[in-house]
Amino acid sequence: MSDPLAFLAGGGRAAEMIRARDWTGHPLGGPETWPDSLRTAVSLILNSPESMILAWGPDLHFFFNETYFPLLGPRLDWAMGERFDRVWADGWDQARPIIEDAFAGRSRRFVDLPWKLDTDRGEADTWWTFSYSRVLDGEGRVAGLFILTNETTAQVTATRRLRESEALARQNIERVQLALSAGAIIGTWFWDLPTDRFTVDEAFARSFGLDPVLGREGLSLEQVIETVHPDDRAGLIAAIDAVVIRGGAYAHQYRTRRADGHYYWLEANGRVDHAPDGTPLSFPGVLIDVNERRAVAAERDRATTMLRALTETLEQRVAAQTAELMRAEEALRQSQKMEAVGQLTGGLAHDFNNLLAGISGSLELMQARLQQGRLKEVDRYVAAAQDATRRAAALTHRLLAFSRRQTLDPRPTDVNRLVAGMEELIRRTVGPAIEIAVSGPADLWTVLVDPPQLENALLNLCINARDAMPDGGRIGIETGHLSLDEAAARAHEMPPGDYLSLAVADTGTGMAPEVVRRAFDPFFTTKPIGQGTGLGLSMIYGFTQQSGGQVRIASEVGRGTAVTLLLPRHHGASEAEAVRAPRREAPRAERGETVLIVDDEPTVRMLVTEVLEDLGYTAIEAADGAAGLRVLQSDARIDLLVTDVGLPGGMNGRQMADAGRVLRPGLKVLFITGYAENAALGTGQLEPGTAVLTKPFVVEALALRIRRMIEQG
Repeated sequence: MSDPLAFLAGGGRAAEMIRARDWTGHPLGGPETWPDSLRTAVSLILNSPESMILAWGPDLHFFFNETYFPLLGPRLDWAMGERFDRVWADGWDQARPIIEDAFAGRSRRFVDLPWKLDTDRGEADTWWTFSYSRVLDGEGRVAGLFILTNETTAQVTATRRLRESEALARQNIERVQLALSAGAIIGTWFWDLPTDRFTVDEAFARSFGLDPVLGREGLSLEQVIETVHPDDRAGLIAAIDAVVIRGGAYAHQYRTRRADGHYYWLEANGRVDHAPDGTPLSFPGVLIDVNERRAVAAERDRATTMLRALTETLEQRVAAQTAELMRAEEALRQSQKMEAVGQLTGGLAHDFNNLLAGISGSLELMQARLQQGRLKEVDRYVAAAQDATRRAAALTHRLLAFSRRQTLDPRPTDVNRLVAGMEELIRRTVGPAIEIAVSGPADLWTVLVDPPQLENALLNLCINARDAMPDGGRIGIETGHLSLDEAAARAHEMPPGDYLSLAVADTGTGMAPEVVRRAFDPFFTTKPIGQGTGLGLSMIYGFTQQSGGQVRIASEVGRGTAVTLLLPRHHGASEAEAVRAPRREAPRAERGETVLIVDDEPTVRMLVTEVLEDLGYTAIEAADGAAGLRVLQSDARIDLLVTDVGLPGGMNGRQMADAGRVLRPGLKVLFITGYAENAALGTGQLEPGTAVLTKPFVVEALALRIRRMIEQG
């Protein structure tokens, strides 16, 4: 006689649970009496390698295979054959509508669905990917449900951690950029630990007399350690071994032999990242020059010792040594500031190259696709490179703003009109929970300011106000007049005179006095990690100061904050807003029109020259100020001078243009620059016939600006 339980073959421990259960009085009866449809369905799930459930009959009696065991937790010993709503009582309210849909023929699949369950790890937030489908018996009636299920908690939490890491990396790219521009960092490295490949940037290679090509291709750690002072090698190796084992942040000071043959102190800052199983993966970092800081600290210690040795009768010597000590301590504080900037960048040097990687990678792929004749894919890489360029330019402009070295285009401006034009954008940005109130005198004075920068400052202040009112509130934007006499001007740290005020006040959480004192510090922020860079108020402060004005904050905890921009009054009418012209083809040159291009960067000269020649201009190139001036001193026809501001050879672009205008009165000059020193552009107000175009620029914008300047006058 055949075995009535043969359908349990291959079911492992789950099948043994079915055999061992006492089925007396169970609504389904003993397994030997089950209908063929149930036997077939049970056999299917028991032999499936996937985590699978069968819910059978009107009461949804619960069957599962061995792969499903870990998901049951404390239910495992009694769940086989029980009602679904009893086994998963803690998830029944969430499961019931899904089951009803499945019985109605609407089979469904869910990906990464959150579910709080009592598993073998205790009660926890979990995520699941599963599908429900109905099972029909031999007569076409709905007999039960198949449920294929897999827990995806590990993948979901890993993805969340990755996103958090990416947000933190984006926040700190700006900090790395500041540290590089400030000169705190002398080089960066990336050590791929599984392959033992140690790559360095050009600054690192140049500092240690290494071949930059070899630095890009990869060095061994032994080659790098050869430059370390013999007395410091053992300590360095021990520190590296320790951080590779434990992971996390790394900082160590030691002496290295630089390209000039002398030893200098530096500090290496980095971070070792491990895989989930603990395998060391990567070790990026930066080198910070601390030689001067250590020398200043030593000098401070020496001066302190000498000061203690002096007697009270030597007042003159005491005074001199005290002054020397104060100078040494001030130098030390400045050096410590640079170190602090550098420490912000530990472990993030590899992220700083993301934008350049996007640009260079896109260009390489474009070259490859052109060689392959796959022209349809080129546009995608062009767009990627342009997007990375725009983001890099935006970052540079933000850093120049708080350092007060951005190139401004000040124009007579009606601030009431500017605020009115921004009001709808501000309302959409802050959301419906916040009321916006705008007020100010109808006869408001004009100011000489860069309108886009003022718009950006206003929007930033309104966003800060919104963030201070998570439950809603009111933002007041108010303009007004302020006349400062001598006493009031000293209190505001400004010259006496007439000023326009632009204030943004909120009813939010307010700031404590110690927070107000640090509000304008670069990178200072009270927002959580990933929700603020700490550059917003610094940018506003730098822009306002560069425009000849001042910023003041009044705040009280629990009562709100008011930030007021004070800008010098301009005696004159404002410029009407220019109507934006529709996009059109760049106009071509008139016969014989000639443009002189002066730039020390060959790539920029090539770009500008090709744009001009394509439009029919005659282009003359010069690589520095002296060469450009020789052309201006010749009898060559020059309709426009296009020059960088910072030029080598002792003569910058502004000096060359001024000298050229002595010989050629009325010479039109277009400055193209990514960084404008005050010495080069003065107070930011350009002379008639001159203009500024900030790098990087759109080629169409360059062509239109050149045509417009030549046609003027």
